Amino acid sequence: MVGCLPLWSKQARIEGMNIPYGPILVVEDNPNVRELLEVTLHFKGYPVVSVENGQAALEFIAREHPALIVTDILMPKMDGFALVHTLRKDPRTTRIPVIFISATYITPEDKAFAMSLGAVRFIEKPIDTEDFLLTVAEVLTEDLAVMPPPLDDLEFYRGYRERLEHKLRHKQMQLTRIERLLQTLPEEQRPAFELLRARNSKARDQIQRELNQLYRILDEQGRLSAAGSS
Repeated sequence: MVGCLPLWSKQARIEGMNIPYGPILVVEDNPNVRELLEVTLHFKGYPVVSVENGQAALEFIAREHPALIVTDILMPKMDGFALVHTLRKDPRTTRIPVIFISATYITPEDKAFAMSLGAVRFIEKPIDTEDFLLTVAEVLTEDLAVMPPPLDDLEFYRGYRERLEHKLRHKQMQLTRIERLLQTLPEEQRPAFELLRARNSKARDQIQRELNQLYRILDEQGRLSAAGSS
């Protein structure tokens, strides 16, 4: 969904760089959260574009340079971690400020990894809209002259694997607890926990798919490294 551009219809320039920028790009696979962020930003007059995953975000960024990216982490096709790592490696996009939002990756270790990728803020869900708007305004007026260097691919993949493995264990523990409860709950209380089980099961399966893909990438990296040293 592409919002109208009431404020920044004229292109501006990032200080010190000859790169045009435009709307705020929201990257979120949950339609309810995506709509909340769109409405909140539009209400304050910000131009907004929203997409469902990191791959769609890259396709948009190839056409237009956003002023700011607000992205979820756990998403299909390409998640927020992979999106930001890709952006940081490209000189054309490395300075786009990024705000992470997440309900899943909220441990101190998760946040530390997110910030090591070059994010400027981390917001936990459920989102406090007033705090969110203050954060957006602060980021858009900050001097981002100092940015951390991008992680090399191997460092990123290893850190990413660690976060995914931790999340997978956590989701599996949650599912085990829910299954135990479902065996003892009265019938009228079961629907709410069955819904919770379905949501957690979907999240667990998504994390497992991402982890399997990451294992393949690391395995390929290991083979290439072994071949190079032989």
